[in-house]
This record gives sequence, C-alpha cells and structure tokens, in this order.
Amino acid sequence: MSFQQQVVVDCRGHLLGRLASVIAKEILNGQHVVLVRSEDVVISGSLYRNKLKYAAFKTKTMNTNPRHTGAIKHPRSPAKILWRTVRGMVPHKTPRGGAAMDRLKSFEGIPHPYDRKKRMVIPSCLKVLRLRPERRFCRLGDLSSEYGWKHGSLIERLEKQRKVKSEVFYKKKVAAKRAKADALKAVKLSGEDQAILAKAGYA
Repeated sequence: MSFQQQVVVDCRGHLLGRLASVIAKEILNGQHVVLVRSEDVVISGSLYRNKLKYAAFKTKTMNTNPRHTGAIKHPRSPAKILWRTVRGMVPHKTPRGGAAMDRLKSFEGIPHPYDRKKRMVIPSCLKVLRLRPERRFCRLGDLSSEYGWKHGSLIERLEKQRKVKSEVFYKKKVAAKRAKADALKAVKLSGEDQAILAKAGYA
C-alpha cells in the first residue's frame, strides 16, 4: 500500500485476521485508513464455532473485580469488532500506538463521503485467494446479529439505495468516456497542428 493521504478499503470478502494485520502495519507506518462494509468481513470456521469463541470472549471480566463490567468492553457491531481486532495488533497503550489508532476509522456499509471515493482491496487477505474452497467460513455481520447487533437490516436497505445511485453514476461515466473517445476520433488535424502537439507531448 503506497503512502497516500487516505486509503479507503472495501472489506467485503476479506479474512478478518489477515486484514487486521495488514491494516495494523499500515497505520503504524503513518497511513490514514478507512474500512468500509465491515459487516461483510469473513471469518474462517463455521458460524457455530465462532459463536462459541465469542461466548468465551464475553465471559472475560476484570480480574480484580469481576462485577466491574465496564472495565472490559465486548463490542457487538462489526465495525467495532474489526477495530478491536486491529487494536490487538497495535501497541495501543504507547503514544505511538495511540496515534496509530487515531488514523483508523471503520464503518458498516459505505457512508456518505466514502461512497464517492475510490475503494481498494488487499489481495493477500481475500478469502477466495487464501481459504481453501471446502473450508467453512462465516460473515462478521451474521456473528454480530447473533450477539445483539440490531442494524443489519438497516445497513442492507441503505446499501441497496447506494448501489442504485452508484449504477446510475457508472453508466453516466461510461457514456461520457465513450462520447469523448468518439469526439477524438472525429477530430481531423493538419500536419502542422500534429507536429505542435507532438512537441508538447500530446501526440
């Protein structure tokens, strides 16, 4: 991931741990990263197996005072679970690690400013390239829904609306590109003009 002002990563179809490790390294290097569609992150292993793991995680309490439940937070939303997974790979209690976590944002769906920005994927973290086809897996959104996340249907509805807008925009963009190509073909330049353009590097 070459250094840019901000990188927007589409998390759909990425494996949770692999994605988190790459993102942790990037934010520690100073890169600002935004993670969108975190509900479509994939976890290897069946939903039942991951539910057991999360149930075990939920029992973790403060060691010296187990009744003090606010000490250890057990996030339910996919964006927060993904954020917490990345945090586990960052020295977040040091100033350097805290600054790195400030460079990370995660969202369910694709909210407004980021739906108009170029999104990227990380090939080394994709399920289709890293998980054998016969292996079981589950979506992070499904796991969250099992443990109290209530906004799955809302995100689904908003995503449908966004996809309709996105399709209209894409068709418009393709039509404009085609019109430009046709206009360039139709233009006839004299030899003199072509020579001037060639000198300027536009030939």
